[in-house]
Amino acid sequence: MELTQATVHDLLAGIGPGNGYLYLPGDPDPQELTDLLGDRYGAPRTLVLDGFTDPTVDESRGAALLLPFEDRAVTIRAWAYGDRWVGAGTARDGEGIVRPVLVVAHREVPRPPAVARGEGVGDDWVERLKHITGWTGPDRRPDMDWAEVESRLGTALPGDYKRMVETFGEGAFDAWLDLHQEPWTHLREDGLLIWAGTEHEDLYCWRVDGDDPDRRTVLVRSFDGEDVPFDCGTAEFVCRILTDPGHRFTMARYFDTHWFMNYREADEDGREDL
Repeated sequence: MELTQATVHDLLAGIGPGNGYLYLPGDPDPQELTDLLGDRYGAPRTLVLDGFTDPTVDESRGAALLLPFEDRAVTIRAWAYGDRWVGAGTARDGEGIVRPVLVVAHREVPRPPAVARGEGVGDDWVERLKHITGWTGPDRRPDMDWAEVESRLGTALPGDYKRMVETFGEGAFDAWLDLHQEPWTHLREDGLLIWAGTEHEDLYCWRVDGDDPDRRTVLVRSFDGEDVPFDCGTAEFVCRILTDPGHRFTMARYFDTHWFMNYREADEDGREDL
């Protein structure tokens, strides 16, 4: 069987929206299956490696994926995707034969706390964002050299933006809003720095003025060139587009639960999974 993205999509659809698993024929390369899922969902977390289960695995880290296999899992890697866990790897079947396997399970995503306009600043909003996305991992980029970045850009950057990059690393909220690891300068002639964007070519910016970067508010340059200002900071803006269905740039109309898809960071124990 030749694995493709379409094939993997069909297999996942065949398992269904609830909990389930599927042993695959012996031909597929388990690493190829992992790579294809990684292209779709980002870097996986290793739950089981060479028959040994990570002792930190719990409900918030994909433990539900291991339930069908008891102690028969050989290597299982997991992705969080909305309200679903997706896992792939190898496990022993009822006859003890190691076979490639694909597994899905329901994922409980924490409900975001209610937020009132004007509440919380800076890291408070980053903590809310972690709660909204169900983020439980360690900071992905805690050693960012912001002094070097800010020196090169010629301006200081908002603290909540820097904390977002340090926490989540390279990836996208709801696999949609791409978080730039340092601001783009494509609109510098307009006095703007771009901190995020979408494939619809909406650009999420700050206007670079004033001495206090933490007082900079968000401006969206839409795909048709309209500038839309918002009276809030960076992390608050992301929280609101994730949870407020009435927001002009909302994602709450399309997703009931929210997540951050990390593109290519190593998993928590330091091994590279892709």
